[in-house]
Amino acid sequence: MNFRNFKMIGYVVYGRGAFNQLDEILQPNRKGDAPMIFLVDHYFEGKPLAGKVPLRGKDKIIYLDVTYEPKTISVDKLAKELKEEFGTISGVIGIGGGSAMDMAKAVSLMMTNPGGSADYQGWDLVKQAGVYKVGIPTLSGTGAEVSRTTVLTGPTKKLGMNSDFTPFDQIVLDPELTADAPANQRFYTGMDCYIHCIESLTGTFLNEFSKSYGEKALQLCREVYVNRNGWDADCDDKLMMASYAGGMSIAYSQVGVAHAVSYGLSYLLGTKHGIGNCIVFDHLEEYYPEGVKEFKYMVEKNQIDIPKNVCANLTDEDFDKMIDVSLNMKPLWENALGKDWEKQITRTTLRKLYERL
Repeated sequence: MNFRNFKMIGYVVYGRGAFNQLDEILQPNRKGDAPMIFLVDHYFEGKPLAGKVPLRGKDKIIYLDVTYEPKTISVDKLAKELKEEFGTISGVIGIGGGSAMDMAKAVSLMMTNPGGSADYQGWDLVKQAGVYKVGIPTLSGTGAEVSRTTVLTGPTKKLGMNSDFTPFDQIVLDPELTADAPANQRFYTGMDCYIHCIESLTGTFLNEFSKSYGEKALQLCREVYVNRNGWDADCDDKLMMASYAGGMSIAYSQVGVAHAVSYGLSYLLGTKHGIGNCIVFDHLEEYYPEGVKEFKYMVEKNQIDIPKNVCANLTDEDFDKMIDVSLNMKPLWENALGKDWEKQITRTTLRKLYERL
């Protein structure tokens, strides 16, 4: 049997105030006067964090509109503009939630690989290392900081650039950066982590590597969302490590039904990943009875609204598009239900599930 030779992050720095080391971390990775490009969530424009970005020489901050998740067309446009303006760059630093970090990973790869990013949506299609890249999460839960994928919506599908060249060379985990996140947003991304863990720990791909990280991440999620009343700095610390461990837990396993179905929602409706997972997971008692029960308790305890009836006015064609995207997530379905998953998940099954959302 061949075991996956798993590519991990190059360097990790963790701690309150770790962001202040960024200048020192970037320095040895600068190539002559080629700039570092900082892709920053537009939420931070004009905020104190933007003023702390260590710009040198021709370095540039580009604010990303992350209203919707990254599209292949946006990745290609940005990579083309950078090539035209600078020729070559020293690196890309993504500062924000999962969308900003995924954008940074994708742009890094498209600086060195020919064609368009849609050509690389799938598994192990990227052939060359990208430019140096750094991930700095300002929201915790997506696991984008450690994953080997960058999730993109393309012309025909929503699918990641899954490859050994995708992970960051460096991540900076500073819980102070997540302190001002809006409560709803924080919950949705935190639940993305919780759902990662439930799907990984109940999946058919599970082994002790995945289990050890998944169990720890799940424990931290429970400490934050089940055992606590109110939010404090300790919660930010714990959730940042839950996100890291949750991302690591799926390295050797995979996610499952909630992710496979929510990809369809985000492809058709532009639903953000964390919210999409919550909308779907709320209806998955059949697949994850214990997890969904606990999820509903956390939703109620934290007084969060999960959107309802999001598929109420869709056409048959709309449903077919979502079903096509979802069925394309074969490794996720196999992890959730085993090799004969196609006997259980038909177009009719999926249509009924989407109609309930």
